[in-house]
Amino acid sequence: MACLATALFATACASGSSGASPSSEPARAVPAESASPAAGGTARASADLGTDEILHSPNITPIANVPLEAPFDGNRSWNSDLAFQGDYAFAGNYDGFTVHDIADPAHPKVVTRVLCPGGQNDVSVSGDLLFVSVDDPRTDETCQSGRSDPSNASSWEGIRIFDISDKANPKYISAVRTECGSHTHAIAPGPDADTLYLYVSAAGPDPGSTTCPAPHDNISIVEVPVRDPEAAKVVAKPALFKDRQGDEEYGGCHDITVYPAKKLAAAACYGDGYLLDIADPVGPKVLRTVTDRENFSLWHSATFNNAGTKVVFGDELGGGMVATCDSSGHDTKGANAVYEITADRELVRHGYFKIPRPQGASENCVAHNGALIPVPGKDIMVQGWYQGGVSVWDFTDSDHPVEIAFFERGPLRPGLQIGGSWSAYYYNGHIYSSDITKGLDVLRIDDPRTDPAKSVTLKEFNAQTQYAYGD
Repeated sequence: MACLATALFATACASGSSGASPSSEPARAVPAESASPAAGGTARASADLGTDEILHSPNITPIANVPLEAPFDGNRSWNSDLAFQGDYAFAGNYDGFTVHDIADPAHPKVVTRVLCPGGQNDVSVSGDLLFVSVDDPRTDETCQSGRSDPSNASSWEGIRIFDISDKANPKYISAVRTECGSHTHAIAPGPDADTLYLYVSAAGPDPGSTTCPAPHDNISIVEVPVRDPEAAKVVAKPALFKDRQGDEEYGGCHDITVYPAKKLAAAACYGDGYLLDIADPVGPKVLRTVTDRENFSLWHSATFNNAGTKVVFGDELGGGMVATCDSSGHDTKGANAVYEITADRELVRHGYFKIPRPQGASENCVAHNGALIPVPGKDIMVQGWYQGGVSVWDFTDSDHPVEIAFFERGPLRPGLQIGGSWSAYYYNGHIYSSDITKGLDVLRIDDPRTDPAKSVTLKEFNAQTQYAYGD
């Protein structure tokens, strides 16, 4: 779920397994009085950290790290997004995906690494099915494919589908070609348990491309018959963005988050934010459009609060490749904006949130992937900020969001292009962070403000499909 440059790979589909190792990197907790304003003191600059040195607030404890290993040991074997099911975490990677056994969060194990290149390989899970987004023109849809020229009419990009009923041996089932590929996707339930829909987001149009023609003012909706996933196909391409307020030559969406119980979706769409009515899952309708030219550059992602009365839009200024968390004082750029949803479904902007620790000039940092921590009655979110690390912040007061916990590393070793936490999510008592170059981090948070979440147990978790948790 980012705008990173696409990796250049041409390898075959394979799988293997290896063990995990605890983090051996130096770590130190920052006293509460210097951790951040939310912890009761002044913001601490982290630009003076040593290479890979770990810094965290006292209420965060890093308990495990699973490093990237072969076959994910190339220069651009970058970790991407996460999904969860039962005792397993699925981590996308530009070279494929990893299945982790997290039954013991302090000792996670690699069950298998599936080699199947195609940026950025964001993942989601439902039952025995794993869906993978490919936004990278390939010679064909298989794991044996290589990079292809976008002008080639036979180029393929879109959604790959795997059978994960045997976690140690995922099997490639089929693929669906989608217009402009699939940068990210969200699972929306169908009319019955036998049908799923995927809302596919992708940028475009792409000049010279035969697969991403202009105008690209739509999303693709893929219907997946759960009992016959090989029959999955595109069933709708609703043109939702004909009245875009941004650049008419650059369309599509980056992320769409659905909240089925509320029959709502929030779409972050390269210049604008949208609130959608998804009562008809194959015929979504635009309810409201918001824009913020002064403060936002690239509307990247969206997260509802549990009540469905707010939505947080994130700005991925610089596409994830730029150091936007410096001490420039631009507190709204590359940040989050909290919008409240009124009774008549207007979107009203309130406060902004950006991590309060200035990063170094070499550290790519911007708001990225996160989701709610399920604390009844509160609006608390955990989020990845690339080299800004992992931030836990409270937006219960929409006008004055505050950070309450964090974890981060110092600069990358020389020669690495990009790094840090791509995504960070709370799942069944722990925070899991997909670090682009370091692998999977497991963090424990102990704080009276988040402790109630420990009583919430989920069977599955996909960040772009929100389900309510109880009071």
